Amino acid sequence: MRYYGETNIGSRPSRRKAGKLNLDDLRAVPYVGAWSQLKQNLPGYYGVGTAFERLEQKGKWDAVEHLYSHSLYFKSLMDNCEMAMSKCFFPLTAYLADHPRYGKLWILIRDEYERTRKYIMRLSGARELMSDRPVNKMSVQMRQRIELPLLTIQQYALQMIRDLEKSGTKKADKKIYEKLAMRCSFGIINAERNSA
Repeated sequence: MRYYGETNIGSRPSRRKAGKLNLDDLRAVPYVGAWSQLKQNLPGYYGVGTAFERLEQKGKWDAVEHLYSHSLYFKSLMDNCEMAMSKCFFPLTAYLADHPRYGKLWILIRDEYERTRKYIMRLSGARELMSDRPVNKMSVQMRQRIELPLLTIQQYALQMIRDLEKSGTKKADKKIYEKLAMRCSFGIINAERNSA
């Protein structure tokens, strides 16, 4: 988030107030964009699997299936959820699973992804995400070929920035990695905007 606002892609600033980053001041576009750059796409699916699991526990899974089969709105909502999930790539951030501060959060997010994926597959009867929309799926895959190398470079740059901040190394070195992280954002954001 620290560098996302510097890309200057929106019509408004990424935060409502200047100063230290605070989630209460964050606007929707940079929030969703940041999750997208992490290849987690959390706003597109998080909580869906848990909701389905609870409905199943209450014996209401038949009602969910009926809604999916008879409501174009609900089906479209689940299709959008499925597309968001198809853009996820957890190996990019898998190193966070062992992080002392963020490890539990990363595992929580990844587990919800798996739970949601299981229920979406069950609901659609498919074996893989977006199998009923091959053109859209191919579009997402084409963008992944652009994004994943840039995201890998960006993650490396961000890790180097964190390491340099901890060690108190020269600012000149940090500036190089900051520029690299931000420049990668331009390609990532452009590829995401043009994806299905």
